[in-house]
Amino acid sequence: MMKRLWGGPGTISGFLLRFGQCAFGAASIALMVTGFGFSSYTAFCYLIASMGLQFLWSFGLACLDIYALRRKRDVQNPILVSLFVVGDWVTATLSLAAACSSAGVVVLYSRDLNMCATTKRLTCNKYQISVAMAFVTWVLTAMSSHVMFWILASV
Repeated sequence: MMKRLWGGPGTISGFLLRFGQCAFGAASIALMVTGFGFSSYTAFCYLIASMGLQFLWSFGLACLDIYALRRKRDVQNPILVSLFVVGDWVTATLSLAAACSSAGVVVLYSRDLNMCATTKRLTCNKYQISVAMAFVTWVLTAMSSHVMFWILASV
């Protein structure tokens, strides 16, 4: 029997964790896409791709949580949980890499080169908030990954 932990699959807390990942990932994408000239920077494009993958992964698992809660099904079997662990690790790693690289570009342009003050067309505030949302998404994904790992280890 697998342990029931906060944030595990098929629980309300697990659904809320996945919903948070979806919401912050979508917010990060929306803010970045509405910023002027984001497609000129590779790190920003990578952030959008990474957050898009994160959104799809989290949305799929949120739907699975809703299904499990409505049907009162147990989705904590070793095969599914091992799949969740690997998926969370991959998406967490990609999200962290995208957030860090985008944060580096934002710091370079806003602080080091001072381009945000001189170039009014750059929407640096949107970029900064988008990167912050990506970091929140990563934290939620890291929490989920940690919980899944402990559930898998309890087998």
